[in-house]
Amino acid sequence: MELILKNTLNKTLTVSEKIFGCTFNKALIHQVLVAYAAEARQGTCCQKNRAEVIGSGKKPWRQKGTGRARSGSVKSPIWRSGGVTFAAKPQDYSKKINKKMYRGAIKSIISELIRQNRLIIVEYFSIQAPKTKLLVQKLQEFFLNDVLIITDNLEINLFFAARNLYKVKVSNTKSINPINLISFEKVIITVNAIKQIEDMLV
Repeated sequence: MELILKNTLNKTLTVSEKIFGCTFNKALIHQVLVAYAAEARQGTCCQKNRAEVIGSGKKPWRQKGTGRARSGSVKSPIWRSGGVTFAAKPQDYSKKINKKMYRGAIKSIISELIRQNRLIIVEYFSIQAPKTKLLVQKLQEFFLNDVLIITDNLEINLFFAARNLYKVKVSNTKSINPINLISFEKVIITVNAIKQIEDMLV
């Protein structure tokens, strides 16, 4: 399978058809994305039920004869500062995703990006200094403002320059994930990064 490099004289890169020419597996991608979103949930919400609220267990007033509504505890959920009826407790929302599913989802997403012409392959992508202005000028060469930049090693200059830009993210091949890949309009990736991903997904 041949992929054309951007801004070159018809220079191509040979890649594996099995990795970069996969069919789009919507169900698998959905399952992996849900797992990643669930993994990001903090899950530390904690409330007290009526058994955990500090307070006396004494009946506030006698059952009959006062003219007031009957009451058995100051910790009742219908009282101010009482316990919560269905108190939220800390829980783990994470879902299990094995390596085969993860690799399959990455293959499927990258293959679809290629089919939709959303993957831009370049020989290298860097700037001279960690300046946002320099990165903006570089992206204007590609007419892009909503982009994920993937390099083989994390470029410090790119990383710091992109922090002030909305919808621009810099990543290396080790930290890519399905959510990042589908969240941007375009993906710029270097030749070395493509080779690393191919080795990872074999």
